[in-house]
Amino acid sequence: MIAGARRVTTSDGLTINHHVQGAGEPLLLIPYTSADHACYAFQLPAYTEHFTCIAVDLPGTGESDKPPGPYSTEGHADQLAAFLGAIGIEHAHVAGMSFGATVAMQLAARHPGRVRSLSLHSGWHASDDYLKIVVEQWRTLASVLPTVADVVVQGILPWCFTPETYAERPEFVDTLVEFVRSRPAQPVEAFLAQTDAVMAHDASAALGDIDVPTLITFGARDVVCSTRFAEPLNSAIAGSELVVFDHLSHAGLHEDPETFNRATLDFLLRQAP
Repeated sequence: MIAGARRVTTSDGLTINHHVQGAGEPLLLIPYTSADHACYAFQLPAYTEHFTCIAVDLPGTGESDKPPGPYSTEGHADQLAAFLGAIGIEHAHVAGMSFGATVAMQLAARHPGRVRSLSLHSGWHASDDYLKIVVEQWRTLASVLPTVADVVVQGILPWCFTPETYAERPEFVDTLVEFVRSRPAQPVEAFLAQTDAVMAHDASAALGDIDVPTLITFGARDVVCSTRFAEPLNSAIAGSELVVFDHLSHAGLHEDPETFNRATLDFLLRQAP
């Protein structure tokens, strides 16, 4: 595939923005809530040495179409299956972070022929009351703050990093804030539709249908998507591997990309021929 940014219209009429980089077997990268493809910036230098990375903007984010809601993880999974077909990819390694992990697990369950391996980072099998309360707070902020970027900076990022990161690495936090504000603006309506999908997610009955090598990672210091979700995922997905990063919170891919990349790339390379 030719590297660079591109847009494709799928069989269901959605235009999906995505960025292609690297060489090797295809690796589909699915972003987290409100984020676009650029959230994998810290992973691409490592991953692209071995894989053709296809980082997408989910519908409702980035420069992809933003159809009216409702959104769902099942619906996004079906959209990504159509997207892979539209770009001529029969099957790919699939990785998702947080909300992206929920979409990835639905993709593997609903479209097994599309997925070669599965990497689920800071995900969850079904939204519980604690997670729903947190997300409701984000939705409340979206009704009073000027932009969704303000919601991310003030309401979401503090859940994604340890307090030590804020205290000891202020320059890193400032850089991340600037990055969030530099990305294409997400309309409030799309953010609310996406968070509807977050709260409604329940893949409990589908996990047993996943039959590909699967890596599950968590940060031990994550609160919102804590290791309370580790056992339900690990026990339901046959043969899955679990890695817990003792020093990290929700967004380990940003907080310590070297450690995150080493563990995740080790798994991916074991799945490649």
